Amino acid sequence: MTLDFYFFHLMPWPHLPEDFDEHYDSAWVTVPNRLYDPVRGHDLYNRYLDELEYAEALGFDGLCVNEHHQNAYGNMPSPNLVAATLARRTSRARLAILGNALPLRDHPLRVAEEVAMLDVITGGRVIHGIVRGLGAEYHSNTVNPVHSRERFQEAHDLIIRAWTEPGPFRFDGKHYRFRYVNPWPRPLQQPHPPIWVPGTGSPETITWAAERRYPYLQVYSPVKTIAKAFDDYRAAARAAGYTASPKQLGWMTLVYVADTDAQAWKEAEPHALYLFHKLSKRPLEIYLPPGYLSLDPLVTQARVDKVKSRQRSFGELVEDGFIILGSPATVTERLRTHAREMEFGIFCALLQFGSLPADLTRRNLELFAKEVMPSFR
Repeated sequence: MTLDFYFFHLMPWPHLPEDFDEHYDSAWVTVPNRLYDPVRGHDLYNRYLDELEYAEALGFDGLCVNEHHQNAYGNMPSPNLVAATLARRTSRARLAILGNALPLRDHPLRVAEEVAMLDVITGGRVIHGIVRGLGAEYHSNTVNPVHSRERFQEAHDLIIRAWTEPGPFRFDGKHYRFRYVNPWPRPLQQPHPPIWVPGTGSPETITWAAERRYPYLQVYSPVKTIAKAFDDYRAAARAAGYTASPKQLGWMTLVYVADTDAQAWKEAEPHALYLFHKLSKRPLEIYLPPGYLSLDPLVTQARVDKVKSRQRSFGELVEDGFIILGSPATVTERLRTHAREMEFGIFCALLQFGSLPADLTRRNLELFAKEVMPSFR
């Protein structure tokens, strides 16, 4: 099976204090911003951008950026801004914005304009990922989570019309109203940039994406959860009258490659646990506010998140598929097995994670690109 490879970056904050767990109950929303040092942040942003640019030189098909607000987990409140910094420093790789959190925007037409600008500047290299945003983002942006799905779908419809329907025209929705919809510029890719839908396994999101034939990307979860999400997508595709392609299914997960399995385990463990145990720390009421999910997905996600964020050991995270690590041969074989069994065609590798330093990140990128990726071309 062939795979398209994307380098996914969270741009995390790796400098939380050693006693963080003792004194702070969350790395999201309420974590005091006095813990952020802009001087260190300057170096960190430029290091992270260097890593993204280096991934293109190594042959990755695309670079992934994303959106999070008021947290240490991902210091990228504006993914379009990060994509813009990459637009002129890259020339070949797709820029996958995974994604713009549409319900958090009072002016989704601005998203249509910014993505169209990026598409024109890059010569048509933009992938427009659209998400609802995690539940915590609704606290950070004071948006009612009850209206999340309605706002998401209405913003999506507005953006698609803005890109494909000659303007000016009027848009009168329940949540968004525009007297003039007439964006300049228009996107270069026609009828519009490819749309991807990242998610955590919500049945509503999977069905919605499949009905529109948008590729669906499952973020790191137990392998059995990912397999079910992909099966659900294929079933929804059949119900919509077509057979889903592997290129409509993607998986984003943490990967670490070293010269040997033992070295990979030793080097990755503290930095992976920093991601899953510190950066992912948040009370359930912050992560899943009332109204954000319907009942069945709420129960499922609460169970997965509790285990994912705080309860699993490093060995359990590896065993259950949150992490793929080992020598190049081990990682290649595990990825091949997963791709064959789950039939996905897009792989987004989180190769910098948590507190992983620059030298280990660079080596991880190089080994993955040179020793793993060629087996799937």
